[in-house]
Amino acid sequence: MPLCPCQVSPKLAFLTAPIAYSDCCQSYHEGISKAETAERLMRTRYSAFVLVKPEYIVKTTLPAQQSLLDMKAIEKWAKETNWAGLEIVEHTSKLGKRHAQVEFKAYYHEVDSSGEALKEKQQAHHERSTFVKVDENWYFLDPTVTINVTQKQPCICGSGEKFKRCCGMYL
Repeated sequence: MPLCPCQVSPKLAFLTAPIAYSDCCQSYHEGISKAETAERLMRTRYSAFVLVKPEYIVKTTLPAQQSLLDMKAIEKWAKETNWAGLEIVEHTSKLGKRHAQVEFKAYYHEVDSSGEALKEKQQAHHERSTFVKVDENWYFLDPTVTINVTQKQPCICGSGEKFKRCCGMYL
């Protein structure tokens, strides 16, 4: 029974037994379960990178940004990275009406085409990600995606608010 990648963390030392993928992120990846919090979505996205599931990464990004993502590049990066663990630094569950942030560190080693680690030293991708809740679903707001929207236009999340007062504050 394979372990779930999202629970591999120095911060989870209190666990008495490893968590199986089938008891953790699998139901989210298969579309059976919905992430209840932004932190849960962050954990499922990390597992999707580890398990090379680019479709899930795209599906859990804000719908207005999904068509602008490069699934092949996501897949390539996931395959070229030897993931070593996830640490949730902080989860701010309520930013305004529908936003949340998760600060995390994803530990990894870059690998070459044969799968060998390029650097002996473990590296960390440290980020504070913003998420938005739309129709009871959490989505990642990807700050690397360029969207042509003015501050006074309706928000890309469909909230009905102006972009500058909604997701524009975080992108």
